[in-house]
Amino acid sequence: MNLDQLEQRVSRLEAIEAIRQLKHRYLASCDAKDPVAMRACFVDGAMHIDYGPVGVFDNADAVAKIFSELGCHPHILEMHHGSNPQIEMTSDTTAKASWSLHYQQINTQTSVLTQLGAVYEDEYLLTAAGWRISRTACRPNSTLVLQLADDAIKALVKGKP
Repeated sequence: MNLDQLEQRVSRLEAIEAIRQLKHRYLASCDAKDPVAMRACFVDGAMHIDYGPVGVFDNADAVAKIFSELGCHPHILEMHHGSNPQIEMTSDTTAKASWSLHYQQINTQTSVLTQLGAVYEDEYLLTAAGWRISRTACRPNSTLVLQLADDAIKALVKGKP
């Protein structure tokens, strides 16, 4: 292996790690209820964001707004865990990946627990500010909604969405 090949491999590994860190930053900012940090994970301008039942959006500002309206409340306790990344570099400045998502929300006002299994399908772009999400879709594949009470738990929804 020559020096150019080694530099290419290192650059590719650094890009994959930067993309991994970006997705972790996105999920952590959602848990922290930080719409500014969450918004910063996306490219500026027009893009495609498909979050299924939450909505389809053509820019990241719209996603940050709906996130603030729906999720940024003290009674909404959330956990976003991304795993099983399959990251593929499509060029020196673009990539795509799929991620498994385990999402849990407890609404302390309604005593409802929601668990969701889903797959993110993302595309990424290297910008002057670093790697950013340029396209994303979240496809739910399992849902469990439980009504919580002191003496019982009742399943409201279970199965595939």
